[in-house]
Amino acid sequence: MVENDERVNNIMAEQQQGKPTGEEEVEALRAELESVKHELGRAKESSESSLNKMKYLMADFDNYRKQMEKQLASKAESIKAELLLKFLNIRDDYLRALSVARQSKSEQGGVVIEGLEGILKNIDSLLASEGVREIEAVGTPFDPNVHDAIAYSARDDLAENTVTAEIRKGYMLNGRVLRPSLVEISKIVKNSVNDTKEVNIQGEQGGG
Repeated sequence: MVENDERVNNIMAEQQQGKPTGEEEVEALRAELESVKHELGRAKESSESSLNKMKYLMADFDNYRKQMEKQLASKAESIKAELLLKFLNIRDDYLRALSVARQSKSEQGGVVIEGLEGILKNIDSLLASEGVREIEAVGTPFDPNVHDAIAYSARDDLAENTVTAEIRKGYMLNGRVLRPSLVEISKIVKNSVNDTKEVNIQGEQGGG
């Protein structure tokens, strides 16, 4: 009995001194727990917002990287195309020199021609290894995307706008036009006098 009385007295003394009871401690802990939950919620929202911003930044950076890589690749391709064009012009000059050598009747002409033809094969092999391909021209329909028509030929044995001659060879580089072919194309020329006579004859027959 003495111990119970002392415990009751202690509780009453604590209440009088302002010390929290067990229920008050539980309420305080609940309030603190709610506060912690609230802080955790705010921290979660903040971290999710930061994570989303980071994702957007990473996506922007990835797009920028791809764009820069594309621009660099395009620039490299342009530089390569310019260099190969100069090389093709040299090849044209080389072919003209080879043509002159073939027309030469000198005793050593055969040896020179063999040497020049060997060099020409090396040039063509180099161009092919870089993705350069000849554009098909003679006998094909005129295509303004790959052909430049600079001459016409009156032909009645071919369909109109058929390539009849290749004046300068054209080339493609990896599926794109490196240099268009300069070509001659066919044109069907009608005899207007005969056409007029035929129309008149048909008209007279119809009238009779």
